[in-house]
Amino acid sequence: MGALAVWLCVCAWGQGTKPKSGASDYRAHVDLKDSAIGAENLGHSLPAAKGVVLVKDYLVVEVALYVKGVPFTIRNEQFVLRINGRKSVIAPQTPGMVAASLKYPDWEQRPTLVAGGGIGNVGVTVGQPDPVGRFPGDRRPIEQRRPVPNPVPPAPTDSSGVEKEPAEPVEDVVSHLALPEGDAVHPPVSGYLFFSFKDKLKTVKTLDLVYTGPLGTATLRLP
Repeated sequence: MGALAVWLCVCAWGQGTKPKSGASDYRAHVDLKDSAIGAENLGHSLPAAKGVVLVKDYLVVEVALYVKGVPFTIRNEQFVLRINGRKSVIAPQTPGMVAASLKYPDWEQRPTLVAGGGIGNVGVTVGQPDPVGRFPGDRRPIEQRRPVPNPVPPAPTDSSGVEKEPAEPVEDVVSHLALPEGDAVHPPVSGYLFFSFKDKLKTVKTLDLVYTGPLGTATLRLP
């Protein structure tokens, strides 16, 4: 369990995305005293350098903070999401939790239909997800786990014999692109926030990102 805690902690720190030239370049933006915030609702999509990652259990919001040369502190908890004007709000999840849900299919068990049967001497199970090793030293019975594929496949080669760069593991993609936490010495800073959401997108009528932090208080209506 200690190894898992360390892994989650490491994933909580990232480099963020590349900020646009100004907050007004984002679909939602607001000006504050000596600062501005831009944001964009990306739905279940996590755009990355080599494609788009589907994050089906989360709403992804890109946030950018612009400050006129003054260091400030960024924390995920400075942001919450309000859906359809409800009084209750949703706090962002840590990048480590998001990465774990993507890398390990049984990180969160979901209701499934399991049917047992047999053909000759061979047992058949339908509908049950294959458990995988969740972290180094996972002590679940070995018969309950299938082998975990190598997350970094061997680098393919083309006809010229030059090795191609292997795909970046999904947990690294999430941690690298998440909104960095800590002291922002050289703003602007931008990155992704992840809000748990398992309903259909069509149920969302209004979406408000609320910021409360050292820059002030602001509400951004996300298209």
